[in-house]
Amino acid sequence: MARIFVDGDDLVVHLSWREKAAARHGNVRAPLTAVRRVTIEPDWWRALRGVPQRGVWIPGTWCIGTRSHQAGMDFVAIRSGRPVVCVELRTSSPFSLLGVSVPTRAEATNTAQAICGKAPDIDTSTPWRQPLPVPEENSV
Repeated sequence: MARIFVDGDDLVVHLSWREKAAARHGNVRAPLTAVRRVTIEPDWWRALRGVPQRGVWIPGTWCIGTRSHQAGMDFVAIRSGRPVVCVELRTSSPFSLLGVSVPTRAEATNTAQAICGKAPDIDTSTPWRQPLPVPEENSV
């Protein structure tokens, strides 16, 4: 099962070899300075946004890989029925969001607090994830 943790000055999403094969991606690293907000999403499916790009998507069961949307790319490793630690990243990072399922709500809270305690500049203005920007409509 994927794990998210702090390693020195980096935030790491560590994948098992099976998850790496399914996601067609290796472990994900982002500098702690790129972390903008950390939230916990109790409903696993709410952490998914955009359309699948690379990875495996088994509806209602398992989602692992990259997803694209108008604001960039997300990397998710999500299993149904489990809370998700969502880490929003600044534009300096290749991903907009990292979403990783954890077994219990208590573990999700501990993980989020550990990340918040190490990241230097967290936005605590709201406890919820921010919505994606709406692309401007072209008036033809």
